[in-house]
Amino acid sequence: MMFNVLWLQSGGCGGCSMSLLCADTVDFAALLRGNGVEMLWHPALSLDGDQDMVKLLEDCLGGRVRLDALCIEGSMLRGPHGSGRFHVLAGTGISMVQWVRQLAGVATHVLAVGSCAAWGGITAVGVNPSDACGLQYEDEHKGGLLGAGFRAGGGLPVINIAGCPTHPAWVTDTLMALAAGLLREEDLDPLGRPRFYADQLVHHGCTRNEYYEYKASAAKPSDLGCTMENMGCKGTQAHADCNTRLWNGYGSCTRAGYACISCTEPGFQNPGHPFHVTPKLAGIPIGLPIDMPKAWFVALTSLSKSATPRRVKKNAHCDHVVLPPVSRKTGLRKP
Repeated sequence: MMFNVLWLQSGGCGGCSMSLLCADTVDFAALLRGNGVEMLWHPALSLDGDQDMVKLLEDCLGGRVRLDALCIEGSMLRGPHGSGRFHVLAGTGISMVQWVRQLAGVATHVLAVGSCAAWGGITAVGVNPSDACGLQYEDEHKGGLLGAGFRAGGGLPVINIAGCPTHPAWVTDTLMALAAGLLREEDLDPLGRPRFYADQLVHHGCTRNEYYEYKASAAKPSDLGCTMENMGCKGTQAHADCNTRLWNGYGSCTRAGYACISCTEPGFQNPGHPFHVTPKLAGIPIGLPIDMPKAWFVALTSLSKSATPRRVKKNAHCDHVVLPPVSRKTGLRKP
């Protein structure tokens, strides 16, 4: 029996769908089908017209088509004044929020794909005139469109595959795990994110870790040094495996020279400071590694900077390696 997935887009840019198309496979459709996943409808992948889509939605609500997973991409637009009329599903005259509430009521699982669907995301930034929110959260606060106590038919709360955009494998792995019956509530973190990627930090596997360890920090965007101290990087606080599960098999934000903006976390879109700046108090970054007391960090920084090799210090402020590691005998003896 195939695992039926319905994918709808709401308030957002469609970036998570674009990311999904970069899944690490030569045949995206075969990847899903080979693992028992059937995509009933996707706005960018399906060939059926709008009337066929509306009939499918009605069949899901009527129980004529089994809905195993409802995937929502983009935030829920509740405005104006709670009517949801800012986003009416084409060809129906019915608001998207109304469709989602009804479909969530018959789905075995409900998935928020991307940080907009999970927390409100970019769409909810600032004064939020569209009253955008996530499916079960508004930033870090439970509630959202479906309410704090919502549980899908399979017993799980909304599964938040957060990211802006999501890594394609976070989506496909979650769907395949659900299809195989291998994703349980204990496999979700406290914010409802799948633990297989959310129990890790972007910092893990970062190619700038040597610079981080010696606190050899970048001073401008093109520098090779660690971007945490001055350039706004939150890789030591962001829950994701971006540097161990590379994007397109090759890159990540930090490997491309950009600071991690912690896009998998609630409220990332409105940090209260420019994304490329690290706010400090008395010269100490406010956002420290999540598992390290401030006093320890200050002491470690002082020791690390005093021990920084000349090579690391020099390369940290260059856009390429100018001093390679010294070639030297290791002193190891043959047995």
